[in-house]
Amino acid sequence: MADLDLKLDGIANGLLIEQTDKKKADADKKKRMYASAFAYIRSQTGMNKKEFAEYFGIPYRTLQDWELGNTQAPEYVIRLIAYKVQMEKERGNL
Repeated sequence: MADLDLKLDGIANGLLIEQTDKKKADADKKKRMYASAFAYIRSQTGMNKKEFAEYFGIPYRTLQDWELGNTQAPEYVIRLIAYKVQMEKERGNL
């Protein structure tokens, strides 16, 4: 019963709404951060979106959604692509 009272108090004081908004804001911030990171990695190659998508075998629409922040690339994918770009640049292939 005490938990219910706490939740009702939280709703009444706007805490529940504030917490929900904060979670959404944090998720949106993370999406924007990943989108920016992915766009930055691509820019380091000098390739346009189509060339980059073909080079890495990523569907163009998926790449576009990742860069626009419509969907989020998994962190491990971003790390792998960043590593591949770094290695290819060091080898003089990019």
